[in-house]
Amino acid sequence: MAKPSVIIEEVLGRSKQGFTEPFICRGDDGAIYFVKGRGAGRRSQVCEWVAAQLATELTLPIAEYTLAEVPEELVEVGVFPDIQQLGAGIVFASRELPHPQELTTITRDLVSAETATDILVFDWWLHNEDRHLTERGGNPNLLWDMQGEGLVVIDHNQAFDRNFDAAKFLESHVFATHWNDIFSDHLERQRYSARLQAVLAKLPDIRATIPDSWWYLDEGLLADVSWDEIEVCLERCRREDFWNTP
Repeated sequence: MAKPSVIIEEVLGRSKQGFTEPFICRGDDGAIYFVKGRGAGRRSQVCEWVAAQLATELTLPIAEYTLAEVPEELVEVGVFPDIQQLGAGIVFASRELPHPQELTTITRDLVSAETATDILVFDWWLHNEDRHLTERGGNPNLLWDMQGEGLVVIDHNQAFDRNFDAAKFLESHVFATHWNDIFSDHLERQRYSARLQAVLAKLPDIRATIPDSWWYLDEGLLADVSWDEIEVCLERCRREDFWNTP
């Protein structure tokens, strides 16, 4: 299990965006983090942590993240409403960006074709359907860094979706228009398959970093997530039918 690198010292608020409504906290390093604790669900924490590390391995522009520790005494004091939803122990923490803006259909056009395709393939691989943006709106779970003028990837709590709908994915994914660039190009499919399969070698190391507590709702009660289902989802990239569409 990986050791937390940040201790949460203060709870500043709670985000109203996103399904899990992460807590906004200050760490002992002085940085602000969006923190997903017990209330986000154990499955959410496991998916978030695994997906983040896979994104790092693929060199996607993901927001800086870490495991953090929420001290028991911070929860016991109860200085913030719903702090029991944060819970004591190890949590997932994503560092706040200084000048973020949610990606729009306008800033989407500033994203390079290579980055857009990388993210599209990544989400297809992880069965992450939660990256919608069309002319009618949506939630892309992508930020545009106004200062650095670059894309930042966030939020993978719904990765490894058991009810993944490939048709819906290709209809509404923020970068769905790039799909034919891959599907129609045998060499591109081979290149991406090789990249994904290379990352599979890292899975044992990634598995070893997951906090033991995240596999349980309470002592002796298993959470609704297993390593086997995650591994089965990722191993698809070895198969010929990986690129098949409805």
